[in-house]
Amino acid sequence: MYKKILVPVDGSEGNLCALQEASQIKALSGATILLFHVVDALQYSSGLERPSVFLDYVLPAMRRNGYRILNDAHKVLERANVDSEFLLEESDDRRISQIILDRAQRWGADLIVMATHGRRGLDRLFMGSVAEGVARGSPVPVLLVRPAPRTDD
Repeated sequence: MYKKILVPVDGSEGNLCALQEASQIKALSGATILLFHVVDALQYSSGLERPSVFLDYVLPAMRRNGYRILNDAHKVLERANVDSEFLLEESDDRRISQIILDRAQRWGADLIVMATHGRRGLDRLFMGSVAEGVARGSPVPVLLVRPAPRTDD
């Protein structure tokens, strides 16, 4: 059974579903859960801002947002009486999926549970899929959790 579950979180709606799945697996296996968020510094950089503005304002705001995402996920598990640890890492020139795979290997994860956004068409072509990259490159099992469909009333 699983001993170490890595749960990458990005603040999206699907995170709740992934957290629920990870907590159920933990209940069965007694595994440790590591919540993991990658601050993608290049995501909001236009390349036109002055480096001092980016380093002094943009990057610290991204870090704060990353810790908020991790803290929110941690609280969801805490309310369900599920212990977890969390870690924030900043991107470099690697793809987010590769950073997740590298963290899983360094931490010794034997399962990765993550949400998928279910992008289709041009969104997927241009944005790619972090979840797909993780699933294709992972030497350990990956459980991809799709968010529940919306019901518009």
